[in-house]
Amino acid sequence: QVQLVESGGGLVQAGGSLRLSCAASGGTFSRYNMAWFRQYPGKEREFVASSSWSGGRTYYADSVKGRFTISKDNAKNTVYLQMNSLKPEDTAVYYCAAGRGPLYNNSPRTYDYWGQGTQVTVSS
Repeated sequence: QVQLVESGGGLVQAGGSLRLSCAASGGTFSRYNMAWFRQYPGKEREFVASSSWSGGRTYYADSVKGRFTISKDNAKNTVYLQMNSLKPEDTAVYYCAAGRGPLYNNSPRTYDYWGQGTQVTVSS
């Protein structure tokens, strides 16, 4: 059983940056693909970014490509999401997830373990 705890959310002005962290415990972190999703009120969770178990492959949603960077540190059992040039439409609850499904599948159903979420608010 893998436990995931996100941190780093908060309030930032448009154009600013935040770095989210997701610390994992209870499993072999290096064996899992990791991803970040976000959720708007009343909406389904949407894919943001993912990293292969080794960190060698990454995927991004078109809406964040070039602004967000996912990285995976297997030595620290932590995955990060560096978010730059933030926009008000990035305001959401951000969740990290771990799974062993195919990395190209961006569905939330690909992932088995989820954190509790962290709020990111971008003011205009």
